[in-house]
Amino acid sequence: MIRRPKPTKNKPQHLCVDKGYRGRAAEQQMRARGYTPHVPNKTPSKGGHKTKGRARRWVVERTHSWMNNYRKLRARYEKKAANFAALLYLATALICWRM
Repeated sequence: MIRRPKPTKNKPQHLCVDKGYRGRAAEQQMRARGYTPHVPNKTPSKGGHKTKGRARRWVVERTHSWMNNYRKLRARYEKKAANFAALLYLATALICWRM
């Protein structure tokens, strides 16, 4: 296991976190532990985020979203694993057939 290097003035330790850590108390705790916090703003930028076209979803997220349309697959009600696998294959086949 590699130990964390000691932060120095020339090489401080950086910590990138999400917007939920925005606040004076959280940032003070990060600084007390020797980190330089990098927290994005909660407010959207005034210029707006310019993208080319619509947002793209990952293939896996899209497929999971399509699978959620089948109510029986959302919560596993089948006792036998073979029955659940059969329903999963059937749903996948129906999704591919519709494409």
